Amino acid sequence: MNKIALVTGGGSGIGLSAAKALAATGFTVVITGRNLHKLEQALAQFPAGQAVARQLDVTNPQSVEALFTEIKTTFGRLDVLFNNAGTNVKEGPIEQLAVEDWLAVINTNLTGAFLCTRAAVGLMKKQNPMGGRIINNGALLNKSNFCL
Repeated sequence: MNKIALVTGGGSGIGLSAAKALAATGFTVVITGRNLHKLEQALAQFPAGQAVARQLDVTNPQSVEALFTEIKTTFGRLDVLFNNAGTNVKEGPIEQLAVEDWLAVINTNLTGAFLCTRAAVGLMKKQNPMGGRIINNGALLNKSNFCL
């Protein structure tokens, strides 16, 4: 049985490195992100058939559900979800931070991980054998944008 992994934010950085590591251990990897050009460049770094790339907005429930439906239809299962999609606010004083910018971070970093986890658990509970692994990658910043 082929093992399947999904890496959100898999077009570059930590997500791409994680996807490569999973592929090196035998997983077929689904890499996702918002930037189709980055995803195509990332996909070119995998052997043929080892990975697929899909554009995904993790903040959009319909987009997330459509991806998980495609994974179920195409592969029949999901063994690993690596929640890696994330964004940050622009550096600057907190009193100048727009609420819309703050909410964009919350929607991507938290709601996106929630939506993907919810869909993954639903799939993992129904597959045979049942189960899988979910990894949530958070960020620790070495500086704060909110210092006075």
